[in-house]
Amino acid sequence: MRQSKIIIADTIVPLLEQELATFQSEAIFIISDENTERFCLPIILTIEKLRKSRLITISAGDEHKNIDTLTYIWNELSTHGATRHSLVINLGGGMVTDIGGFAAATFKRGCRFINIPTTLLSIVDAATGGKTGINFNGLKNEIGVFAPAQAVLVGTQFLATLDNKNLYSGFAEMIKHALISSKKEYATLLALSLEKQEWSKFCPILEANIAIKQRIVAEDPKETGIRKSLNFGHTIGHAIETLSHQTKQPVLHGYAIMWGMVCELYLSHIKMNFPSSTVTELLSYCKEYYGQPTFLCEHYETLYELMLHDKKNDGSGINFTLLSEIGQVHINQTATKNEIFEALDFLREN
Repeated sequence: MRQSKIIIADTIVPLLEQELATFQSEAIFIISDENTERFCLPIILTIEKLRKSRLITISAGDEHKNIDTLTYIWNELSTHGATRHSLVINLGGGMVTDIGGFAAATFKRGCRFINIPTTLLSIVDAATGGKTGINFNGLKNEIGVFAPAQAVLVGTQFLATLDNKNLYSGFAEMIKHALISSKKEYATLLALSLEKQEWSKFCPILEANIAIKQRIVAEDPKETGIRKSLNFGHTIGHAIETLSHQTKQPVLHGYAIMWGMVCELYLSHIKMNFPSSTVTELLSYCKEYYGQPTFLCEHYETLYELMLHDKKNDGSGINFTLLSEIGQVHINQTATKNEIFEALDFLREN
């Protein structure tokens, strides 16, 4: 699978103008949600080539990353004459780039698309790496395809529009990249203050963090081996996120992943002898910036059932990525039900 071209700069317009100059498209379609239509779309519509583009607006929120929204996008593309030679621009957070990429990759067996991520989470996670998809039957990203964008264009100007919760949601994925990479990366991130960040100076940190994921994806694009390291924190984290929607107490993706990482670091400690001091450090950081998890002991069985349905499982049990040290990754690990419940207790009760 080819790699997407990823370009990061302070402002988005020059990047997009340069990229559009390389396309001879019959038609351009922009997919956004209600939020990015309001706050981000006017910025890119200053580009002359986009003024006649067709806008497809979808409802914001991960609960809308489903087959109904996907069908709506397909219908809009079909009704307004999209072809395999059209260009789709996905302007938004991870929900938009996931479903927009999937729609583009499957419409008429695939048309080209550009991702313009507008949240920190989508910049470091969803918009890069070539994964697209939708939620199905109550499970996260159950249906999808590997399909890299032609380009991922990152303008850090959009980060100034985010509240602290959304910043920390994306930052959780950056911490995940650091934990599977190096102690230096991890220490750098924990020392940052996002609230006081000058976003124009954030580009080098973003570039280094995204490069971690790029290296892994280049080595294992279809997730048959080392790419599974990117799932660290996600086996438990996705279960927590799914449960939060089922119980009508939705949490942001990064919050669920941070809670999942604490649990899976605990599993790493008891099964791989990961240093307890780092587990405690991450737990303290988690409690300060991400707060107490929303699930209770009575939800443990449901969480376990959700983990059993995780798409990363291979028939030998619930699949985890665990660490023996920062940067020392062990894929295809398992844990008993009691160990998983013990990890959930560790998160909730400390």
